Amino acid sequence: MSRLNQPSLKQARRGQLQEYGTALAWTPDGHQLAIASAAGEIVLISLDGAPQQVLQEADGQSIDVLAISYDGRFLAAGGQAGTLLIWRLGESPELISRLDNSRTWLEHLAWHPQRNELAMGLGSYVQVWDAEAAEVVTTLMFESSSVLDLAWHPEGTQLAAGGHQGIKVWNCQDWDDDPQLYELPAASVCLAWSNNGEYLASGNMDRTLVVWAQGNPYPWRMQGFPAKVRQLAWSEFWLGEAPLLASTSREGIVIWQKHQDDDQGWNPQLLELHNGRVSAIAFQPQTQLLASASEDGSICLWQDAVEVVQLLDGAEAGFSALAWNPSGTALAALGEAGDWLIWTEDQGKKGFFKDIFGN
Repeated sequence: MSRLNQPSLKQARRGQLQEYGTALAWTPDGHQLAIASAAGEIVLISLDGAPQQVLQEADGQSIDVLAISYDGRFLAAGGQAGTLLIWRLGESPELISRLDNSRTWLEHLAWHPQRNELAMGLGSYVQVWDAEAAEVVTTLMFESSSVLDLAWHPEGTQLAAGGHQGIKVWNCQDWDDDPQLYELPAASVCLAWSNNGEYLASGNMDRTLVVWAQGNPYPWRMQGFPAKVRQLAWSEFWLGEAPLLASTSREGIVIWQKHQDDDQGWNPQLLELHNGRVSAIAFQPQTQLLASASEDGSICLWQDAVEVVQLLDGAEAGFSALAWNPSGTALAALGEAGDWLIWTEDQGKKGFFKDIFGN
């Protein structure tokens, strides 16, 4: 287990899409990055500097979500046209599935963490697609609204969908079972399971954040946000009672640390530096280093989710998305003007990684 000691990232690659950068996803080995734009482009970029591969040229219809399967074999994409596109990745990527849903804007895709099954939000229902068998596994009704987010439990045993009036959680061993319902007075707009599977967090339209512990129907409820909670991220590494939870609302970030006493709930710490809406947050894998991207054109690296230790830029019109590769050795970001950038650890900076015991 390692954690970042003195962060020092340097820009390794950059390029330009035709329009606003909308989505990005790393392959599990961390060597390739898929990116997409509001113009409909889908591009594969290699860390080793190899020429980029264009999977889809701009067609004027936005691609809004990308997802890569747990084994790196499949890339899924969806967006404005409502069409699900799936490529088999490899030396020569091949488009193997094209499912048309013309009256649905496809914005939510999530691969099962251990199987090549893809969950997608299609209006007021969820469909699970088996990429290898090329067939529908199940269709699940959400009913109360359009599905606003999807999240698999880390062990792949449950699938959660959020929307108006709450969250439904299905048992993946028996899709016919009635889902567990977590009721909310407003819409759940973003969902995130902690990596240990113990907690499910929901950012909500009514300016609240709600967290459930596994097996406990009574949640913790945090409020006082200036607007809806748009983004959530859990740390993979932690020293206290539970992983850290980061949330965003407008230009602010709040870090939540669980108190030892369940009755005391979660202690907040506000991180303030961005001057524009925070568009994305992500913890570096196996550390408590938090990256935050903003429409103000800056990316902040927050050591232990407390203090800024490095500022990154390069997208003057603002950043729209970011993601660490699985090993935490590269950070990618997209810009609102179509910029894409990749930073990697500076090999000239000794001690970029450090053991948690200081070795």
